[in-house]
Amino acid sequence: MGTAERREAPGDSAVAQLTVRQSGEAPDHDIPADTAGADIRGLVRDDGAARTRASYRPLWVEEPARRRRMPDPVRTAAVRAVIIIAVTLLQAMVAFLCTMAGSWLAFPMVISSVVSTVVATWGALDVWVTRQVWNQRNGVVSTPSSTARALRRERRRARRQTKATERAQERIRRRGGSGQLSHS
Repeated sequence: MGTAERREAPGDSAVAQLTVRQSGEAPDHDIPADTAGADIRGLVRDDGAARTRASYRPLWVEEPARRRRMPDPVRTAAVRAVIIIAVTLLQAMVAFLCTMAGSWLAFPMVISSVVSTVVATWGALDVWVTRQVWNQRNGVVSTPSSTARALRRERRRARRQTKATERAQERIRRRGGSGQLSHS
């Protein structure tokens, strides 16, 4: 049984030309001769020469995001908090190792770890506060069945009604009428 060797055709990079060798050895000496012919599956014969089309398969398939992206200020605060927390954990580990080794650096590292813990707590709270402020300033997504939306709608309707009645009364007063609608 011969071995198969693929070469790209000069005209089209998507079409590979198949040349069959009659020797018992594959072009790559690591591959046994009977497995080298496994490439022949799926080939289409065209004008007596065996040709195949390279199938296009993307490396990954993009999927829609499950959640919306965080707003920029919140994401910035979150990145800052993660960096501060990572440094705090590193300092705590160094303080622990210095204490176990009996190094003179243990005391300053423990003090700086305590300070860093306070700063890391502030960083985590900063993310939460920044998120709350952003939601308050830019609004949250409300559903049509929201009670707050219904209350605002009722207040607007009442406000429009009172303004309309005030305008009607003002119009009557401007005309000089004494509350009468007709001059009969």
